[in-house]
Amino acid sequence: MSKIDFLPQYTYNDYCMWQGDWELIEGIAISMAPAPMRIHQNIATQIIYELKKSHDEDKCPECIVSFENDWKVSNNTILRPDIVFICDDNGKKYLTKAPKIIIEILSPSTAKKDETIKFDIYEEEKVNYYILVHPNDLKAKAYRLENNKYTKIGDFTKEKLVFEDIECNLEIDFEEVFRRFRG
Repeated sequence: MSKIDFLPQYTYNDYCMWQGDWELIEGIAISMAPAPMRIHQNIATQIIYELKKSHDEDKCPECIVSFENDWKVSNNTILRPDIVFICDDNGKKYLTKAPKIIIEILSPSTAKKDETIKFDIYEEEKVNYYILVHPNDLKAKAYRLENNKYTKIGDFTKEKLVFEDIECNLEIDFEEVFRRFRG
């Protein structure tokens, strides 16, 4: 028996009754940190702007860029990615299927979880792209799902990341995302 087996196990119904910001991973409640630093929020805003700017809503009306939505992966795993690009999801209260793109902006309190636990869950759930943004380094590490495993496609600081294999032909210009934060 592992140490984790002694922790209380929760479900989506429990999660719905909690106050504050939480994630639920395999039945374990994880409190989210206080509001992120301004650079975190400002970089997120820039990334959303870049995605929306490149998203042709007439060509892909079934797809949206969104921010901090609950994703009910299962009855005992509910995650809240920073930014998602999702298609054909009609969930009203939460995301019901894997997004095409997930972007997490790392903070000291979330980095380990984002780089390990969430990385594995997103890979297992077949999220096409997972991007980890390091705000202090003004760098994004991008991964693409290939043969059911994430392959690192690069580090982005001033480059454009083009999502060619997603039907909406999105892109993020990291030169623009990070421009105002360079010293």
